[in-house]
Order: sequence, then C-alpha cells, then structure tokens
Amino acid sequence: MASNIEIKAWANDFQRQQELAVAISDTPPEHTSQEDIFFNVPRGRLKLRVFGDKSGELIYYSREDTISPRVSHYSIFRTHEVETLRTILSSSLGVRGLVRKRRTVYRAGDIRIHLDRVEDLGDFIELEYVMRDDTVEPEAVRAVRALMPRLHIEESDLIGAAYIDLVTGGSSETSRSTQGVG
Repeated sequence: MASNIEIKAWANDFQRQQELAVAISDTPPEHTSQEDIFFNVPRGRLKLRVFGDKSGELIYYSREDTISPRVSHYSIFRTHEVETLRTILSSSLGVRGLVRKRRTVYRAGDIRIHLDRVEDLGDFIELEYVMRDDTVEPEAVRAVRALMPRLHIEESDLIGAAYIDLVTGGSSETSRSTQGVG
C-alpha cells in the first residue's frame, strides 16, 4: 500500500491561504469537483470518488483520527465504470454518506496542498507528503510541520476527523467552535 503523512485543518483565511499556496507552489493549480461516496466497511474507509468528467477512483484508506501529522495507508483503483461500481458497492456494502467538494491542488516539493470547499461544511486545507520507498517518516512529518506556518495553519485549526465523519455527525469536530477557533 502507498502511504502519506497528512494533516487536515479548518481554513482560517481561505483566500489568504490560497494566495500563499500559489506563491510556494512548484506547479500551476489543479481544480476539480469531487463527489465522494463512502461505503460501510468494518475497518478503514472506502470511497468511490467521482470527478466532473464522470471518471472515478475507488480509494481504500486507513489512518488514525488524530490532529497531529499522521500516516495514511491507501490503495487507489482508477475506473471509467463509475456507475457500475457504485451500484455494486451500494448494493453489497451500503452507503455510509456523501461528500461533495471543490478542490484545488498545489504542489510544493513532495507535499500536495489541498484547498477544499466542502458542501455543508466549509473551507479546509490539507497537506499530504507523498512517501516514497526511501522516505523516512520523521523527515516527512518535519516537512509537513515546517509548511504549516507558511500557509497560516495554526495548531488550533487542526482536525482529526474525515469529511465523512463531519458530514454524518460521527465526530465532535463539526464546527470551528468545537476547535476553539470561533
């Protein structure tokens, strides 16, 4: 399985954080609309991500729901048979919930910066350090932590829950006020 080190945070100033991401990015931004359909599974999370062009990715991932930089192990299967896969998975596993978002992706070295506008939740920023075979985990954690202040990400903005947990009410982190940021 592939791995990354990641953090997720409430975007405390989305516009400013977007400007900062543009300034430090090595590449032009990538804009996508995504619909993530989460399925009931006994461990980890399984989602079918549908893109605007109706292509998709089946993504399984497993990680701890902590607010500090954490390891996420994942597998991705790309497909153009989204509707068939959705029908099979919905029928066999049941749908846990749906997350719709507009995502802008920037890249700064080995780190992907995601600026997300999530329907019914608000604005978020994520950092993902994509681990290679030769990556040492503490090095990746340091790199993520070093980028946080450059993007105005405060410790108090960090959240451990996945978007699906916030949407379905499966987390106590459903609003900024529960994070002490107003």
